[in-house]
Amino acid sequence: MIEEQGRHFGRGVKDGIPIGLGYLSVSFTFGLMAVNEGLPVWAAVLTSMTNLTSAGQFAGLALMVSGGGFVEMALTQLVINLRYALMSLSWSQKIDPSVSKFQRALIAFGNTDEIFVLSSEKEGRLSASYLFGVMIMPYIGWALGTFIGGAASTLLPEFLRAALGIAIYGMFIAIIVPPAREQKPVRVVLAIAIICSCAFRYLPGLSQVSSGFVIIICTLLASAICAVLFPIDDEDDIPKKPTKKTVDNQLPSEKRSLKNNQIEQKEINV
Repeated sequence: MIEEQGRHFGRGVKDGIPIGLGYLSVSFTFGLMAVNEGLPVWAAVLTSMTNLTSAGQFAGLALMVSGGGFVEMALTQLVINLRYALMSLSWSQKIDPSVSKFQRALIAFGNTDEIFVLSSEKEGRLSASYLFGVMIMPYIGWALGTFIGGAASTLLPEFLRAALGIAIYGMFIAIIVPPAREQKPVRVVLAIAIICSCAFRYLPGLSQVSSGFVIIICTLLASAICAVLFPIDDEDDIPKKPTKKTVDNQLPSEKRSLKNNQIEQKEINV
């Protein structure tokens, strides 16, 4: 039993190494920006160790710097990180029943987009030892990158800190551009979110709204509009029963040609 758990844990650690290396570079930017905004290095590292969410931490940093309230912070984090609740619901159907509630709580804390996708592709039940193994390297990479970025910000010149500060925006652009090029709903939701953000930025009156509530309003508005414009039909998720013509078209060309010749021969005999 212990040996099997050790194998699962080791396999998880191995699978999580690429994710941890990727997190190292992103959290470096967070640490750099946090210290530049006035947070001490230890506070930036503590934030990463207790949150483990890139979008939530960057949004939270902006709220802390601007003096946002607790309610605004809580609502912003709820909207940004609501997807993790859906991921955890999906996980609950795949995690081994022997995993305790306390272990499930720890797994939910360490859940991220990349870890969820990686583990969901695995066949069979997910053990606690495997999931803990997958999470440990991303967790270390996220905290370590934050520390390196925060410490480096005190040593690097101003122009280099400013240049590295835009790295996170490049990462988000790299995430959204590929699906936007292929899917119209993604392009529309991006356009709506950009228009709303610009309106809150430049229009009189709207520019007085705090950044946290701007994120909440833009997210909900863009999502609601696209949900109306591009509804998903439940019938699209139900696999259709293949017809005889569909089955025939899926046959190799040689077999399909032979079958057609047989049909023609029967018609001639008749």
